[in-house]
Amino acid sequence: MRNRTLQPTRPAGGVENSTLPLRALLALATAVFVTSLTETLPAGLLPAMGAGLGVGESAAGQSVTVYAVGTALTAIPLSAATATWRRKRLLLAAMTGFAVANTVTAASASYPLTMAARFVAGVAAGLAWALLAGYARGLVPAPLRGRAVAVVMTGIPVALSLGVPAGTFVGEALGWRAAFWLMTVVAVALLGWIALLVPDRPGQERGGGAPVRGALAVPGVVAVLFVTLVLVLAHTVLYAYIATFLDRIGMGGAADVVLLVFGGASLMSIWVTGSRVDRRLRALTVAGVLLIGAAAALLALVADSPVAVYAAAALWGLGWGGVPTLLQTAVAEAGGERAESAQAMLVTLWNVAMAGGGAAGGILLDLFGASAFPWSVLALLLPVLAVVTGARRHGFPTPGS
Repeated sequence: MRNRTLQPTRPAGGVENSTLPLRALLALATAVFVTSLTETLPAGLLPAMGAGLGVGESAAGQSVTVYAVGTALTAIPLSAATATWRRKRLLLAAMTGFAVANTVTAASASYPLTMAARFVAGVAAGLAWALLAGYARGLVPAPLRGRAVAVVMTGIPVALSLGVPAGTFVGEALGWRAAFWLMTVVAVALLGWIALLVPDRPGQERGGGAPVRGALAVPGVVAVLFVTLVLVLAHTVLYAYIATFLDRIGMGGAADVVLLVFGGASLMSIWVTGSRVDRRLRALTVAGVLLIGAAAALLALVADSPVAVYAAAALWGLGWGGVPTLLQTAVAEAGGERAESAQAMLVTLWNVAMAGGGAAGGILLDLFGASAFPWSVLALLLPVLAVVTGARRHGFPTPGS
């Protein structure tokens, strides 16, 4: 597709394109990829990381937790503190944070220093996540905003379905530190890509008042934030322990194939979502919740059938793949002038839900066993579906409302 840039609509850096500016959007998608992969990469490298740092696997696993904590604690205050910064400057700062954090992680032989580097990476993620969806929306005219966000969000399933296995392979072949060095190389290359090909955008006007309280007062924002918290919690309860669940039903050796099916279906979901989100936000969100629910029901009722498990993985991916695009679009549309503050809160709650899902999954596993995971997902999806269907005027509006 050929990029064709029209004259700017205002001198403050707004560039409006007649088609999607793919070179810029793919740079933002790569930023999402770096953010997602930096967070999840330790999952495939825990034994080697623990040995290299002189700690056990459970301690090494806290490298994922401290990343999420860094994001959850800093996304809102840093978003407020940098609200007036020009967007390109802020994005370059966030990607520099990833380059530095991954370099320190790759070189460090100290567990405390590695944890500090992972916290810094989480802080950089908080900056990036609060920025990227709004940045993408600002690069295109209104009819293409949802599609632009969908392009950028492809970085998530690519990181999960391809990046993590590739990073694990590099770690096994060349050592776990090589995987983080490779992430540094990608981040540095991305800095050049952003500097050369991503148009700048202005920050917010000064004097906006209390941004968080202001965003919460906007109709629809609380509904979207509630759906984000509970839906991500439901997903994480199962996703974080999917290998354990599969092992308990005799499919432990098929975890990579199940996740590949999930990742492929997620990519298809993003394509469908991106082509329709601007006109069918509500319908797509309801469909996503129902598809995830159907997947959980299959795993709860017929998990002894491998065919049913693969079908559930496909339904799960189809339901989940578009969720980041849908929720980012919903909170941006509901937030209006407070969109970036609302997105910062969404990022915070997303990471709280991820950390909470991991903790809740561990408790469920100890108390009830792995069979409780899909039933818990179904229970959590009920209030999500109720809020989405109820927020028909604000948050998840019906067309034309």
